[in-house]
This record gives sequence, structure tokens and C-alpha cells, in this order.
Amino acid sequence: MQLYNFFRSGTSHRLRIALNLKGLDYAYVAVDLRTEEHLGAAFKALNPQGLVPALVNGDLTLTQSPAIIEWLEERYPTSPLLPADLNDRAKVRAMAALIGCDIHPINNRRILEYLRKVLGCDEAAVLAWCSTWIQDGFQALEVMLAADPQRGNFCFGHSPTLADAYLVPQVESARRFKVDLTPYPLIVAIDQACAELDAFKRAAPAAQPDA
Repeated sequence: MQLYNFFRSGTSHRLRIALNLKGLDYAYVAVDLRTEEHLGAAFKALNPQGLVPALVNGDLTLTQSPAIIEWLEERYPTSPLLPADLNDRAKVRAMAALIGCDIHPINNRRILEYLRKVLGCDEAAVLAWCSTWIQDGFQALEVMLAADPQRGNFCFGHSPTLADAYLVPQVESARRFKVDLTPYPLIVAIDQACAELDAFKRAAPAAQPDA
């Protein structure tokens, strides 16, 4: 498998975590968003949207990190990222979607570039935008985590799941956007627990060859 990705991309980061948790090997192919390599013809031949990540497996090219992770879950069921129970799977998917649908997309690079280049926002305004939506989502997630009396060191239970693969990159992004994480002690504790695991260490942006 070849993973076309960018070290600082949150969607790329979550997919690297998922691959590592599954124990799957992949070739790292850097796509430099800083030079807009993702908008070039070569990468758009893989993904017409011009977005990372893309996963190539033989003749199969997969895009959109939620779809890729679901494919990995079905194709490689060992080391599952979702609980066995139907209701528990829904809880984990909801936490992942809170991040993947309601925080990340509106803070994605192309949105921030639009704010800067088209709407003329300065960096203070861009940071305020990012902080607003991260805090809004994290406040809700912190309540959800606190409401689960059976939760261990991770978002759900005692081992990392899909929700942790989504959360850790968002915490990384929150720190980059200078969001105060003090109000979210459970989220911070989960991030620290994940940081001790090799799968998360190897997936971290600073550990990538193009960092």
C-alpha cells in the first residue's frame, strides 16, 4: 500500500494512526501542501478533489479518510478500531464524527486559505475562527466522555478505537492554533495515554519524513 499524505494534515494523521493500530505496512508518499503539490495534475489523477490522503493498494485507489478507515476495518478486522457491540460502535462513531464532521472540515487548510486570501482575514481572525469551532466541539466531547462511567484511558474502554484516531490529530491541531486545553482535562488525558503508544508515536507529524 502507498499512502499519499502530508505530515501536518489531520486526515493524513488519523489514517496513519489507523494503519499503525492495524499493524499494516505502507509506503509513505509525501504530497507537499505548502507548495500546492496536491493541486497538480499528477496528484489530481489519483484524487480529483486534490485532497490528501489517498491510499493506493494495487489497482485500487481510495480517498476520503472515513471511507479508507472503514475499508481498513472491513478488509483487516484484526485489531479492530470499533467495539463488538452494536450500540458501542455507534458511540465510538459519534465521537469520531463530532471531530471529523463538525470540527475538522471547517478548520481545514482550504477554508483557512479562503479566509485569508478571499475574505482578507488576518491571522488573529483566523486563529479566532479555528478556536471557536475546536472549543465548541471539545466542550461537547468532554461532556460525552465524562458521562461514560466505564471509560478507561481512551475515548472508549481500555484500548484505542476509531475515536482516538480522530481525536489525537485534532488535539495536535488545537495546540498549533493556540487553543487553551485547560477546560478539557479528559481530552488531554486521553491524548497523553495515546502518546505513550508506538502506533501514535510513529504517526505523529514530527515523526514523518517530510516534516
